[in-house]
Amino acid sequence: MNKFIPLIISGVIAVGAFGCETPSKTSADAPSGTNENVNAPTQDTAQKTQEDATGQVRKDQIESDIRAREQRNNATGGDAKRSDNDLKSEVRGKLEANLPASQLTVDAKEGAVTVAGTVPTQEQLNKIPTLAQEIKGVKSVKVNAKVAPAKP
Repeated sequence: MNKFIPLIISGVIAVGAFGCETPSKTSADAPSGTNENVNAPTQDTAQKTQEDATGQVRKDQIESDIRAREQRNNATGGDAKRSDNDLKSEVRGKLEANLPASQLTVDAKEGAVTVAGTVPTQEQLNKIPTLAQEIKGVKSVKVNAKVAPAKP
């Protein structure tokens, strides 16, 4: 009985942590999920998101995250099989660094990445699959994002 109670508690904690997984977002105003309907951001929101994404502190954070993931991946032999959380985070960082003023949500499951939200131009929308495929371990990319220039 003494061994059974910790087993139950750890099982509840594990289920709770797994059930609370959320997609990675490029901005605070990005959709909460990849199936959520999205609207164009306001001009102020788009400007703030772009400033956040292109700021030197944020660029340094993204570069540091990418280096840490590469080192961790190389330490494990450079396997192409990556955890869903690593894929979400790395794809989100790649998109955030390369698509300023975007409001994207990234989800991943077994190498299949789904990206939803808005980007200000068609050119940025077209870049999403290419940028996501550059991440080791991404097997497929589904883009549910749309072009939505900022509203004045």
